[in-house]
Amino acid sequence: MERLIYTLVRAADWRRAEALGEYRGSADDLRDGFLHFSTAAQLRATAAKHRAGEADLRLVEVEAAALGAALRWEPASGGRRPGLFPHLYGPLPLAAVLRAVAVPLGADGRHVFPPEIP
Repeated sequence: MERLIYTLVRAADWRRAEALGEYRGSADDLRDGFLHFSTAAQLRATAAKHRAGEADLRLVEVEAAALGAALRWEPASGGRRPGLFPHLYGPLPLAAVLRAVAVPLGADGRHVFPPEIP
């Protein structure tokens, strides 16, 4: 599986995570019972589907191995989306985060990711 995984977090939620020392998830994560992550190759499609037009997001990059057995690779959307997605069953410890960077919206309304995101 991938070494690095990513999640998009609203800035206010990320500020709370920094204060707590862990990220506990969005309303969607809490509803589903796990934190949703994507690989670099999955990230653009995930952003377009779940965060279209949202400004003030943080791209959170995580070392997958640091999450241990709480990280599982599973089909998303009941298997309707291709590939396996990383799901974290438990809070994200900030010690596992390599970086959290702003993801602005471009003039076309799509998110502008760092250049290493395909």
